[in-house]
Formats: sequence, C-alpha cells, structure tokens
Amino acid sequence: MPMQRRTRERSSKKGEATPAPAKLGRLRRRVIVLFCSLAAALTIISGRLFSLQVYQYADLVEAAKRQSSDRISSVSRRGTIYDRNGRDLAISIGASSIGARPSQVVNPKRAAAALSAALSLPAEKILERLQTEKPFVWIKRSVSTEEAQAVARLMLKGIESDTESKRFYPKQQQAAHLLGFVGTDDRGLEGLELQYDTYLAGKRKWLAQQQDARRRPIFREEAGEAQGSDLHLTIDEVVQYITERELEAAVTKSGALSGSAIVMDPFSGEILALANYPTFDPNAYTEAVAFARRNRAVVDYYAPGSAFKAIVGAGALEEKLVRPEDQFDGDGGAITVGGVTIRDHERFGIMTFSEVLAHSSNVGAIKVGMRLGKSLYYNYISGFGFGNLTNIDLPGETPGLVRRPKEWSALSLASLSIGMEISVSPLQMLVAMSAIANGGILVRPYVAKSIVAADGKVIVENAPVQVRRVISEATSRTLATVLKGVVTEGTGKEAAVEGFDVAGKTGTSQKLEPATGRYSQHKVVASFVGFVPVEQPRLAIIVIIDDPSTLRWGGSIAAPTFREIARDSLKHLGITPGTRERLRVAEGIRSATFRLN
Repeated sequence: MPMQRRTRERSSKKGEATPAPAKLGRLRRRVIVLFCSLAAALTIISGRLFSLQVYQYADLVEAAKRQSSDRISSVSRRGTIYDRNGRDLAISIGASSIGARPSQVVNPKRAAAALSAALSLPAEKILERLQTEKPFVWIKRSVSTEEAQAVARLMLKGIESDTESKRFYPKQQQAAHLLGFVGTDDRGLEGLELQYDTYLAGKRKWLAQQQDARRRPIFREEAGEAQGSDLHLTIDEVVQYITERELEAAVTKSGALSGSAIVMDPFSGEILALANYPTFDPNAYTEAVAFARRNRAVVDYYAPGSAFKAIVGAGALEEKLVRPEDQFDGDGGAITVGGVTIRDHERFGIMTFSEVLAHSSNVGAIKVGMRLGKSLYYNYISGFGFGNLTNIDLPGETPGLVRRPKEWSALSLASLSIGMEISVSPLQMLVAMSAIANGGILVRPYVAKSIVAADGKVIVENAPVQVRRVISEATSRTLATVLKGVVTEGTGKEAAVEGFDVAGKTGTSQKLEPATGRYSQHKVVASFVGFVPVEQPRLAIIVIIDDPSTLRWGGSIAAPTFREIARDSLKHLGITPGTRERLRVAEGIRSATFRLN
C-alpha cells in the first residue's frame, strides 16, 4: 500500500509540472514575436545609424558646426589719408555699435521700448529687428558714447555692444570734395574714399564665435583681419586751406551761387588744392544738400568764354598764321557773322594780336579763329583735351561738350573763338593752361601720390604722365609772353602778384539756361586761369565764380582771388622772386619721370 501511494504521488506531481499543449504553443508564439520585434527594432536602429553615420554624415557635421559656432562679419580699420607732408586728412577711430541676438531676447516688446529711449530710434523698427529669425542683427551702428552707456545700463539679455571702425575727418570741411565720405558700413561713397575704396578698406574681418545650444557665446576669436592701406596725396593742406578761404570770401563778396578753384603743378600734374563753395562736413554728410556735396570743379561744366581765346591763340601761333605784332581791325567793337552781330565790351580800333588777348576783344579773336579755320581749330580744341576726360583719379569726371565741325553752323567758328558753343570743366581748362605754361605738353592731373600697405610697403606709386605735345616750346614761350600782357596791361590786372610775373586769361561767359537751352542775358560765369611765375611756372590756378550778383567780370572777382591764392601759396612753398630751383626740377621731370600714355 505505501508503495502504491508514493507511486500515485509522483504521478500527480509529474502531471502538474507538464504544461498542456495549448499553453506551450502560446508561449512559443510570444517568444517568436518578441524575438522578431527585437530583430525589427535592431534592424531599424541599425539602418537609421547607418543613414546618419554614412549618408547624412556631411550634412549633420555641417549642421553641428552651424549650431556650435557663428561667423560674424566685421570691417578692418580703414587706411589713413594724408596730405603730401604727412598731415592727417581722414582717420579711423573706434566706435560702439549696438546689435542683438533675437533668440536670446526675453521680452522683445519691452526691450524695444527701452532701446528706443536709449538710442532715439522708433520702437516699431527695433521690435521688427528683434522678431527676426536671424541669429544676429544690428540695431544701431556707430553710436555715441552716451548712447552706448545708456544701453549698457539697461543690461538687456541678448543685446550686445561691439566696437567697430568709424571714419573721422579731423579738418571737418577742409578738402571735403576731394576726400568724399564713407557710409555706415565703412565703405567709400564719394571722392577719394570711393575711388580708392579697395585699398583703403582692406579685407573683411571675421569674428569666429563658439556658442552653446541656446546660441550663447562661449568665446570668440578674430580671423582674416587685414588693415586697410594708407593713401598719400599730392594735396598740400596749407595750400588747400588758402584756396578754400579765398574762394569762400569771393563767393560771399560777390553774392554768387557757387565757386570752384584748383591749384596744380603745371609740369607734373599734381593737384595741390581743389575747392568748391558751398561745401560740407563729411563727418555729417547726410545733413548736407546734394549741391553742397557735388565736386563741381570736376563733374560740372560751363562755357569758358574769353578764357578760351588762349586756345584759339595757341593754334594760330603754332600754325604760324599770326605773330604777336600782327594787327587786327576792331571794327569799332562789333562784327556780324552768320547774320548775328557780336559786340565787344568796348570799341576797339587797330590792335596787335597781343592786344587782342590782353584786352579780350571778341572781334579780334573771331578774326584769329577765321584764319585758323574749322578743321585746324577743332584739332587744337581736341588736342588740348576738351571733349575728353583728363583721367584724374576722382569719380564722376565730365568730358564736357564739344561738337564736331560737321555739326557746326555758320556762326559756330566765331562763337568757339570766344569760348561759346562749348562746355568744359574747370579742371580741363586748368590742364590746358598748364600745357601753355610747361612748354606745350598736356599732362594727366592726379591726386593720389602713393598707396602704402599696413606693413609699410609701397604698393602703388603715381608718377607724372605725359599725354601728348600740343604746341611747340617756342609757341608756348611766345603765348606765355602774350598772356603776361593780359595781367600787366589788360583785363587781368587784378591778378598781378607783387614780385612775380603772372600770365593768364580772364573770362566772363553767359550761363546756359537748362530750361530753354539758350544763353542767359543776366547770369554769367566769371573766371581767371593762369600761372606763376611766367619764366619758371610753379603754380597753375583757375578760379570760377558762378552767377555773381556783383563784381560780375572775371577781371573784377576771379582775378583778385587768383592773386590772393597765388601770393599766399608761393609764400608757404618758400618760392621767392628770382628762385631758379624750379627750372632744374622741371627739366628733370620732363626728361626722366614722364611716361607716355
């Protein structure tokens, strides 16, 4: 019996440990599903990892770099502009600029209101910038010290103050039209700042910034910095000051609309001074009207009037069609050409050619022009550079207006002989007179003497350029003597400089009315262009007074202005009566440094 009971007990335990067939099947299915799920998950994960690590690797690395680092563009220090003696005319100083990282600004509306009060900007515009998706935006560039301090006191999260380069002109209005100005991005907009912007600006500087996931900066390092090159000019600061002072006085005294004056070395083409009045302060150029900012000495043109008689005289002398002593009948001060009567400012009788120019006789000049003829006269007009650019290194130069002989009327030859039916720039007229002064050579005017890199290396150096010979040296000397008579005996007596011989020509021309296309009966341009000393020219100077209400003749307002500029400039340059050093220098330039264009 006990044996049978133990046998039954073992049989009962064995039956409990063995699962039913249905339960075993369910367990197996669960194991298979779990295994397949794990295998599928591993396959998906492996595929995803493979895609991320192989196919998308380059894109993800680039995205990581964008998230962890930023590259902020800045501008390197702009090069300094110096006069010929190393005096600062344009420099760069540090200035604070306010920027923002919109993603870090906690309350854009409140920040915009606070910044508006500190920076004197409309809150709406600031808010618009703070709500952009860009990582960085500028709020206001080149702020004042007071504004920068006001922003710092706000302690706004996401608002930053960076130091940038700001252009500053220590002499304020002096040489404003030459220098020009730069914009808020430190790029040249006018004048030499524009002409030589590539050299002055240097290369763009980048700030490489490491940041966390919220774009908060961790540290920065500068990269790619290259300081701008310095620009050395032919301008003499003192001569520039003298020219501007006397030009302003002349415009004010005569009640004129405006005025221009240029001082040039007639042998080398170096511009020593260039001025316009009214003028402006390039430190605050946005406050000036466009007319005041316009470099009228280079970009505007006018009818030269009687000053152009020097050109018809040069052609006639060169072609040996006249001699200084040849006589002309003044016809009582009037001549009729093409049905139009042209009058002199006074009645003249018999005059020599020298007297025709000295007294600025229209009748005499027209008769000289008729001897020269259309074709030859046009050749000398174009030969002296009229109708073409002088190629000065300043932006916006005008070539003037010169018509070809086939377009001339029956009156044109006579009109051109007295400087009408033609438009020239003050610079062109001065370059032409310089050719008469220097022995008959047309030279290219220039303002930049050299460009020097930050390491002191000279990367550009300008030298005098001979364009072409327009008249012989013999004709040049003869005409210089004739033009000296304009100052000693004729209409240019007010241009005389004590102790020096001066040669030049006055001009008083009617202004062209843009609305009608006709010459005004009331508005004139008064001018004087000449050089000093006659035997050894050091300075060629032109003075233009536009629309004077009093002192309306070139001899009464432009000539005395020439005198004042010449006298004080000669004194500053240490040139005294009898100085002969210039002749040797001039010969050296003529033989050694001129380049044929």
